[in-house]
Amino acid sequence: MMPARADGVGPLNIPTEDLERCHGLVGVASWRLLTNRRVFVTGGTGFVGKWLLATLLHANEALGLNCEVTVLSRHPEAFVHAWPQMADQVAWITGDVRDFDAGNASYDVILHAATDVVAQSSPRELFSVCLEGTRRVLELARKSGARELLLVSSGAVYGPIPPSMTHVPETHLGGPDPLSADSAYAEGKRVSEWWATQSAHAGLAVKIARIFAVVGPHLPLDKHFAIGNFLRSALQGEDIVLQGDGTAHRSYLYASDMAAWLWAVLLRGQSARAYNVGAEESVSLLELANRVSNLLTSGAAQVRALRMPQPGQIPQHYVPASQRIQTELELPVPMSLDEALRRTARWYRQYGVLSALSDAQGARC
Repeated sequence: MMPARADGVGPLNIPTEDLERCHGLVGVASWRLLTNRRVFVTGGTGFVGKWLLATLLHANEALGLNCEVTVLSRHPEAFVHAWPQMADQVAWITGDVRDFDAGNASYDVILHAATDVVAQSSPRELFSVCLEGTRRVLELARKSGARELLLVSSGAVYGPIPPSMTHVPETHLGGPDPLSADSAYAEGKRVSEWWATQSAHAGLAVKIARIFAVVGPHLPLDKHFAIGNFLRSALQGEDIVLQGDGTAHRSYLYASDMAAWLWAVLLRGQSARAYNVGAEESVSLLELANRVSNLLTSGAAQVRALRMPQPGQIPQHYVPASQRIQTELELPVPMSLDEALRRTARWYRQYGVLSALSDAQGARC
């Protein structure tokens, strides 16, 4: 059993119940594989990175893993100012993922989660971070003698999902439009996957996790994530406004399950193989908005879509098939969307929506 603080939270104010859920899903035997390992993390101050750090530090303390954790950040002082306990729990390297200097340090495990999807970056800059960042991380893996690397990729690599496909499997060979500037992130992740898998060899196992939409504590509520915007509106007592027609379908994996699945991919997944990390419970954005209103405000928040659906329009889906991760990695069906929404709302109500927004701004460093 994990140690519980009196206030019921662990590292980065993540609820102990969520940390324990992640711990149980991964399993003690898998966590033990990290005993005495030196772990290097990129993207550790973003949403995904926070959950990886918190769950690792929690397991490290509870199981006595004796891990040494190093985190790369452009501005670690800003993160440590927001989270002072992180000053002595991890080592910090200051730098950009594309050209950082880790010196002659050696690492056993690398978690590459850097790519800021909420920053206002140009398409060229975003693609550069994906491509050159992965190149630099692979150089570090070779130089430092790392044996395992987790590449945090995205479901965006599949491009637009065919109208007849409601859940996209890892075997789908679609892709983004290579002529569109909007494809910078998706193409950057595709190239990163190719480069990383070509670098896999007997001494370096490369595991790939393609993340879809997620929800949970620390998710920015003021960016382009529809579920974050809906939650913010409901928590602030405002109407929920959809910019589109609400017909697009998404699914949302709760953050503790996301973290558990990422650790399972790293610790139990096959090298040079991709795993979808996302829930299969598909909902339209209009249905999502109504569920947020009903669960958080008992229907008091009005839901409005700014556009009407076109006659005969086929809904667009961005929902994964997750059989590979459930069967190969023996992970159960994830938490329901309603429970995920309740837990997320409870966390934001405890820490305050406005302060959480401020924290999200400070964490993108």
